[in-house]
Amino acid sequence: MSAQTEEGWPRLTKFVLSACAASVAELVTFPLDLTKTRLQIQGEAAIRDHGGSVPYRGMMRTAAGIIEEEGLFKLWQGVMPAVYRHIVYSGVRMVAYEQLRDSVLGKAEDDSFPFWKSVIGGMMAGAIGQFFASPTDLVKVQMQMEGRRRLEGKPPRVRGMYHAFVTILSKGGIRGLWAGWVPNVQRAALVNMGDLTTYDSVKHVLLRNTSLGDNVICHSIASVCSGVVAATLGTPADVIKTRIMNQPRDKNGRGLLYKSSTDCLIQAIRGEGFMSLYKGFMPTWMRMAPWSLVFWLTYEQIRRLIGVKSF
Repeated sequence: MSAQTEEGWPRLTKFVLSACAASVAELVTFPLDLTKTRLQIQGEAAIRDHGGSVPYRGMMRTAAGIIEEEGLFKLWQGVMPAVYRHIVYSGVRMVAYEQLRDSVLGKAEDDSFPFWKSVIGGMMAGAIGQFFASPTDLVKVQMQMEGRRRLEGKPPRVRGMYHAFVTILSKGGIRGLWAGWVPNVQRAALVNMGDLTTYDSVKHVLLRNTSLGDNVICHSIASVCSGVVAATLGTPADVIKTRIMNQPRDKNGRGLLYKSSTDCLIQAIRGEGFMSLYKGFMPTWMRMAPWSLVFWLTYEQIRRLIGVKSF
């Protein structure tokens, strides 16, 4: 395939490729995402202040407890909106990053992409992708918490993905679908600064400075590095995002526990300490690393199979 054809490859095709790779990665690693979400809610200071009580458990006990109390397949509760989220999120962020890298920000004369430009491109691409995908993330978080609510004797909030969308719309309107979008976008910007920037930078450093070729080994090293950095940078914003999305709301769609992401941040640190912002870090990291590995290997191989140049 000629370089001209590759450069002119339809953005829709690249969107579909990244969406397919993201869907595979999401299905494989979703139980860790559910465990992470449950851990982020455990011991929430604002809930304690409102008379709630949730026993705190570590990662393995939380996962085992879900299986024992709710059933094995509940580890995939909320997986469909998660897959839909990544179809939108990953598709938009990958197309946006390549467009920013190749056209808007521009590469250097030697065809390298300066690190500072990669940071800006990764954050912008992640923020854009997450803004469009935020409603599906809201539905996913609420579905993931249903099993816990029922065990606590609380009435079900949603009965499925469609019912969750309808319920959110009826209570908060269109704006209600974007509840928690600010910390969500902040998280995505930080995660993609870690994921896209690290993968792109590490991969091309390896290609320029080692004997590794543009192959599975190179892609694996870059993807594992990107997963570690993304989890470290994104976990605090992810905790805030999860709590805001999961909080109860009044008839006008306003949150009853937190006024804003800043208020949630302050309450978490005051009531639980700074390290509460890293609740769920282990499953986040354990999920992010294999997620990045599965996504990038699948994405690069699909591109290669159909004749699109390597990322």
